[in-house]
Amino acid sequence: MIFVDTSVWVAALRQASALEADQLRALLDQDQVALAAPVRVELLAGASKRDRPLLLRAFSALPIYFPDQDTWQRIDQWLELAAEAGERFGFGDLLIGAIAAQQQAPIWSQDRDFERMDRLGLLQRYQPDPT
Repeated sequence: MIFVDTSVWVAALRQASALEADQLRALLDQDQVALAAPVRVELLAGASKRDRPLLLRAFSALPIYFPDQDTWQRIDQWLELAAEAGERFGFGDLLIGAIAAQQQAPIWSQDRDFERMDRLGLLQRYQPDPT
């Protein structure tokens, strides 16, 4: 299972011929994609009226993960670790990352915050095949 972040969905949706689109389609075909609830909200909030029904239909086939008490405790721990390392992360990225880490699943994102979280050992990033 791979949590796909908003940045990858947007890249894939903007250009159907993009590498991200091809790789995302392959993961979807293999039932490997998971969705963190905040990513779902971000995508639907930014979608056009025309695209929203398409996204809702696609999302209905995906497992969606929501934050719970353990998610918030994980975020509290991460905030301490990040502060000790001189790092700061946005709320949305912390929430998405913590949901993925809770499931012990990698996150696929183009957001550099997730690279920094990975370097701190907070989560694991998915690295798609560049071919």
